[in-house]
Amino acid sequence: MTTKTGVLGGFKAFLMRGNVIDLAVAVVIGAAFTNIVNAVVKGVINPVVGAFGTKDLDHYAVCIKGPCAVNAKTGEVTQGVSLQWGSVLSASLTFLITAAVVYFLMLLPMKRWQERQAARTPAAPAKETELELLTQIRDALVEQRREPEAETVPAQR
Repeated sequence: MTTKTGVLGGFKAFLMRGNVIDLAVAVVIGAAFTNIVNAVVKGVINPVVGAFGTKDLDHYAVCIKGPCAVNAKTGEVTQGVSLQWGSVLSASLTFLITAAVVYFLMLLPMKRWQERQAARTPAAPAKETELELLTQIRDALVEQRREPEAETVPAQR
């Protein structure tokens, strides 16, 4: 008995694959983790940087053209051209903190755990390389050529 897999059946099979579900979980966890990192940057990093200037890094800017005028209510530049380097610094700090947390709290422990698991399992015999196999074939052919010579030489008494 054959079963037909329709469009919805194929879609269901696609969704039920382990990789797709793992990816969905990773996206949800990543979104939640982003909120935590943003809170750390805004609540801890920005005030530390703010000790040397303004608390909000988004206010760090340089006027690169003309006299710059900023609207006090909206914070938008109304006159001139302003380079907003503070927002780039804030985004860079967020990225570095995220990368550090992912590496030190997720990847490094997982790597160590995998190494311990690999050390517990017996090592599989090393596979022979192509060069070693070719060397063995050559030696076998040389040995086959020598055997007929030994048969044709009469034994001396």
